[in-house]
Amino acid sequence: MATTQPLVLALPKGRILKELMPVLKRAGLTPAADCADEDSRRLRFETEDAAVDVIRVRPFDVATFVAHGAAQIGVCGGDVLMEFDYQEIYAPLDLGIGYCRVSVAGPVDAPADDPSRWSRISVATKYPNIARKHYAARGVQAEVVHLNGAMELAPALGLSKVIVDLVATGATLKANGLHETEVIAEITSRVIVNRSALKTMPERIGALLARFRDAIA
Repeated sequence: MATTQPLVLALPKGRILKELMPVLKRAGLTPAADCADEDSRRLRFETEDAAVDVIRVRPFDVATFVAHGAAQIGVCGGDVLMEFDYQEIYAPLDLGIGYCRVSVAGPVDAPADDPSRWSRISVATKYPNIARKHYAARGVQAEVVHLNGAMELAPALGLSKVIVDLVATGATLKANGLHETEVIAEITSRVIVNRSALKTMPERIGALLARFRDAIA
């Protein structure tokens, strides 16, 4: 990439973007006003720094854009990094925002069961790799039903025994007759960098990371 081209910063839509806006402001990277507008059809936005553009994508896609070099830097949740485990990504900075957790949840009225006796379990989730690794560590085979939403319906409709999903308040679980049975990992949002970009543009990437560090100090 020519040095005259702006760096591309990939940001996730939704809740994390709202929490991130004050950090971007302190870092001197406030994007165009319509970046925060969910109804905006634009996906790429200029920032107050002419050397940095922002793209707004789905949370799961941030890591893919950065891993493949379409964006040099991004912000995504630790759940995404756990699920995809891209070797091309370096995650040097925890922003301390977007607190939540990846948890196992099951029906409140399910009879007590000892997980150590299981040989296999059916799991509905959008995190197949996290779920399989979690249960494999216990010698349990996870039969994954891959869903991108409405996981909470799966146990009641006989699609799975449990779900593995991102939990913030637990209100959605409760409303659907589920409760957390295990926390797999506590999650926050991190700044991620494409390793090749860091090698070829160390000063530009390093300066941007320093601005993020100062913004959360």
